[in-house]
Amino acid sequence: MDFNIDTATTEDLPAVSSVTLVDMEHFLSIAEYFRILKIKDQIVGFLIALTPGKNYQSLNYKWFEKKYKSFMYIDRIVIAPAFHGNGFGRAFYDNLSDFSSEQAPRITCEVNIRPMNEGSILFHEKYGFDQVGTQETEGGTKEVSLMAIDLPNN
Repeated sequence: MDFNIDTATTEDLPAVSSVTLVDMEHFLSIAEYFRILKIKDQIVGFLIALTPGKNYQSLNYKWFEKKYKSFMYIDRIVIAPAFHGNGFGRAFYDNLSDFSSEQAPRITCEVNIRPMNEGSILFHEKYGFDQVGTQETEGGTKEVSLMAIDLPNN
């Protein structure tokens, strides 16, 4: 199977969903890392990551800004359901780790623990992430595990 991880462009944006086109264009303008995964010219996933100091008001991103001077924050990763279980999440994270190694000493993210996203927790723990905090979001209706992994050579 041929696949590649490419830098996203505005032409790619209509092919991804779950946020508005305006939100995706904003991410493209502020993200250090915005990659798409293509298999035979079909977009099947993307990952967006940011360093501190961006015009981004996410509670979880702001939590990491208060805790760490330097990090690469995974805002979102999406893999189309038909492609789950093929190692593409790991491929994205490996690519992000390589990209981030000279920019930040760690990668951070959050995973829902209420409601529980057990699959994502297991994936992140297996990859080497540790929980560094928790926080309630959306007026206390959700709770996230705030996770980080230190990168080698930092």
